[in-house]
Amino acid sequence: METLLQLSPIVAAAIPVILGLVEVVKQLGLPSKFATLAAILFGIAISWVLGNVWPAFLTQGILMGLASSGLFSGVKKQFE
Repeated sequence: METLLQLSPIVAAAIPVILGLVEVVKQLGLPSKFATLAAILFGIAISWVLGNVWPAFLTQGILMGLASSGLFSGVKKQFE
């Protein structure tokens, strides 16, 4: 359970990477309404690649995806 919600520097660095990947996929034609789902899927994939165990990579990946989605929304709202 210790590693389930552990925020390492790699995880913190993965959040902007996920944001960039989602923007690339949106430029390739993904509708904006699926951006959050894409962010969650990218987060799960990155967490799995980092070598986390079963419940940890799923939970941490969802949290990374939602964090990147929230980062995008927050920055977008500030510049409107």
